[in-house]
Amino acid sequence: MSSSTNILVTMQLVQKYLYQFVSPVLMFIGTIGCILNLIIFSQRHLRKNPCSIYFIAYNFANFVFIYSSLLPTILSVGYNIDYSTRNIVLCRLRLYITILSNFLSPLYLVLASADRVLITSSNALTRRRSTLRFAYICIACGTLFWTLLHAPVLVLTNIIQIGPNTLICYFQLSAYISFLSFCSLFKATIGLLLMAIFGLWSIKNIRSLQKVRPAASLSATVTKVDTAPHSNSSKDRQLCFILLIDIIIYALFSFTYAINLIYQQITQNYVKNTERTQIESFITNICQFSGTIPFCISCYANLIISKTFRNEIKKILSCQKIFRIH
Repeated sequence: MSSSTNILVTMQLVQKYLYQFVSPVLMFIGTIGCILNLIIFSQRHLRKNPCSIYFIAYNFANFVFIYSSLLPTILSVGYNIDYSTRNIVLCRLRLYITILSNFLSPLYLVLASADRVLITSSNALTRRRSTLRFAYICIACGTLFWTLLHAPVLVLTNIIQIGPNTLICYFQLSAYISFLSFCSLFKATIGLLLMAIFGLWSIKNIRSLQKVRPAASLSATVTKVDTAPHSNSSKDRQLCFILLIDIIIYALFSFTYAINLIYQQITQNYVKNTERTQIESFITNICQFSGTIPFCISCYANLIISKTFRNEIKKILSCQKIFRIH
């Protein structure tokens, strides 16, 4: 057996064991994490903050993505079980929900980061633009846009035979594949860029407010302005730090996928031999696995950086909320 054949066999085994043993663990901790995040940010005192609404939408999209994308991939790659190739309706719904949730999740992060720019502004009028109503409108409009844009998936997807006894659930038209690849590339690059810009902008605003506060304490009038509704309170700062960590995690693990998408677009018209195709397929699957990690570990990063989040988790786990006398 040649060395290249050995390499290909090793890559196939690595890919199989990755989805057979590692991915189920990731899926389990991701499920628990998303549920805990949804419970925490749905608390009445946090739900009044627009950023919490974005976090609820973000974690719901993550939860949907885990079960529409990661679970089927575990079954198909790790255990050679693919239910989507047995029913055309299931095939189309699974692919549509996977693509939609994968686009919605970073959208909600971008919206949340824009909200943090508003809430950390030194201008009271700018801070007042961060409202629950505005958050619901942004989420509804963004969700509707991507839902309609990807609606063709429900029609253009089919069960295709690519070899003897080998079926896949995929798109029929190459033109739509190119369009979807362009959208994915746009999401991966522009989305990361917007998150970075808004995140750095929020940090700049927080530092500016911290410098202004000592001077503000000398004047009661200035203090009234600084404590206007939606001011840079401790809760807002903690939500801002949670968001920044989520953005960093998303950027770190999605960066390789973005690079892989750029490479695929550049080389899509190249003639490739079987060995190169298999190697690129392996790299793509690894990048896709890396891209699922941010959907699963957000809760645990929140536990590390936020004391308020840890306290809320302790209350839930100790059932203090249930037995509290109102």
